[in-house]
Amino acid sequence: MSASPQPAAEKNGFKNQTIRVGTRKSQLARIQTDSVVQGLQEHHPHLCFEIVAMSTTGDKILDTALSKIGEKSLFTKELENALERNEVDLVVHSLKDLPTSLPAGFTIGAVCKRENPHDAVVFHPKHAGKTLSSLPEKSVIGTSSLRRAAQLKRGFPRLEFKDIRGNLNTRLKKLDEKEDFSAIVLATAGLRRMGWDSRIGQILSPMDCLYAVGQGALAVEVRAKDQEILDMVSVLHDRETVLRCIAERAFMKHLEGGCSVPVAVNTVLKDFQLYLTGAVYSLDGSECLQETMQTSLSCPEEEESEDGPSDDVQHVGITARGIPRSAQEAAEKLGIRLAELLLSKGAKHILTVARQLNEA
Repeated sequence: MSASPQPAAEKNGFKNQTIRVGTRKSQLARIQTDSVVQGLQEHHPHLCFEIVAMSTTGDKILDTALSKIGEKSLFTKELENALERNEVDLVVHSLKDLPTSLPAGFTIGAVCKRENPHDAVVFHPKHAGKTLSSLPEKSVIGTSSLRRAAQLKRGFPRLEFKDIRGNLNTRLKKLDEKEDFSAIVLATAGLRRMGWDSRIGQILSPMDCLYAVGQGALAVEVRAKDQEILDMVSVLHDRETVLRCIAERAFMKHLEGGCSVPVAVNTVLKDFQLYLTGAVYSLDGSECLQETMQTSLSCPEEEESEDGPSDDVQHVGITARGIPRSAQEAAEKLGIRLAELLLSKGAKHILTVARQLNEA
């Protein structure tokens, strides 16, 4: 990547005191970016932060299901282009929007503490107080996710599922102002960040619906060789979130999954034991492979050296400075082992058929 004529940082510290932060234009993206900037400002009070908002392909194409567009970086490409051109110094994403393999030259320099990763059901006002189980037969549920639809078709065969697109504001408006949907399924994290807890009618348990890889976590993407920016953002890493998300992303990557196939996870970190549940589904939910594995993360706390390439080993696109490497490696291996187990039981066939049906 070519160097900027006016780099944001120099070896002896930040020369230009304004750090430019790239984000999508949606209200939720801005709220998420503001929270990241607030965290950075607390740790780096001497710096100024300027937010640069832009539209992405995913924001512009609203009449097609996400899974059918076939572009892996729907919500990230334009932001990464700006990062590559040195127009911004870092970019804030929802981690679930980031592919498990990032373009060369980029890394996730921070993964912030995760909000509730589970899915939530928001009901049409006339169904307030109900649950999915108590909705009338053939009620239509809106979701833009193959993962949600496959699992909920399996658990609630009496209901019907229909694609709904748009940002959170748009989808809630479609729900409230029309009679097309009895309910829609959204990420709990987004609703909470928007301050819309009161709209959550039901939070789906892992028994009903496993969540998306990385759901509920925010990621800060940076140029992999920009040591000063990497150092600056690494203070935001949340150890538990990082290790859970490394396992989830490694599972997804080894399966070669993406938004065009139904892959779901659930992770728990307790007493230095990391538990990973992973599943793959056919599009209609009739076929499902699900398994759980665990690994121990009880490793000696490694002392992080000041600098040097050994600190910057990426695990599924994440550079986690200050978090023991042996723990990161164990989390990544757990994801790979679980993926291999599902592949040995026929996951590849289920995912191949799901991908072909979706593309058709």
